[in-house]
Amino acid sequence: MIKSKKTKAADYFIAFVCFLLILVCIIPLFSVFARSLSSPSALMRKEVFLWPVGFNLDAYVRVLSSNKYTWSLIWTAMLTVMGVILSLFMTIILAYPLTYDNLKGRKFFNAFAIFTMYFGAGTIPMYLLLKQVGLLNRWPVLVIPFCLSVFNMIIMRSFMYSIPESLKESAEIDGAGPIRILISIYLPLCKPVLATLSLFYAVGRWNGFSDALYFLSPAQERYYPIQLLLYQLIQNVTSVDPSQEAFTQPGISETLQMASVMIATIPILMVYPFLQRYFVTGATLGAEKG
Repeated sequence: MIKSKKTKAADYFIAFVCFLLILVCIIPLFSVFARSLSSPSALMRKEVFLWPVGFNLDAYVRVLSSNKYTWSLIWTAMLTVMGVILSLFMTIILAYPLTYDNLKGRKFFNAFAIFTMYFGAGTIPMYLLLKQVGLLNRWPVLVIPFCLSVFNMIIMRSFMYSIPESLKESAEIDGAGPIRILISIYLPLCKPVLATLSLFYAVGRWNGFSDALYFLSPAQERYYPIQLLLYQLIQNVTSVDPSQEAFTQPGISETLQMASVMIATIPILMVYPFLQRYFVTGATLGAEKG
């Protein structure tokens, strides 16, 4: 197919805009990375932008030598795994029944789920509810209350709609029930959307800190995720280790902050290459039907 000059110009323009957007996303990350590898004196002189000046790994060694930070990284990884598993389970058990047209109350459940996307009680009622049910200041408060995203459920439901109805009917003729159909037919075919939603949930849990900030007291600091510690560090609320006075010193403090940002960012970035081949397929197929 031969493209016209206008079509080619439009393609070049779109590619240029995408290139600019990529730069907007990448340049800050490279700047943080360069600062984390630079000497404190170079940072104080404002000499660092995209390339390290006075290259050294002292900031990474100092941050990783802190028991608080290493435990927080491990704890956040555990939270992320538990959160993804629970969130996928909740998403599947809500999305799958809604694919049955003969489900009684199907329209009501659909409308009720979508209603929660636009209207919420707010932080204070949520705080009071969690206190009433006994989740406040307990680690499950980081996993259970926000384990389901209605937006992700809609993607999953739409993807399941795209699976041919004939597969379900043939399984029903062979005597398979709804659970057997789900396990044997739907879940194997839903690998792309499951991988995509796993990435969505993992990024959301890894980057989450507001729930720990609101619902965990300082006495439960051992359950703080890495992002909350990073938030406190950048806000100078606390240090990684009280014995490390460098976290409050100019120059050194900025280097350690940048190293902490990179340490908190790199693990979730490493997940993308393994799920990227499913990402486009899962997101686009899930949007075909609704």
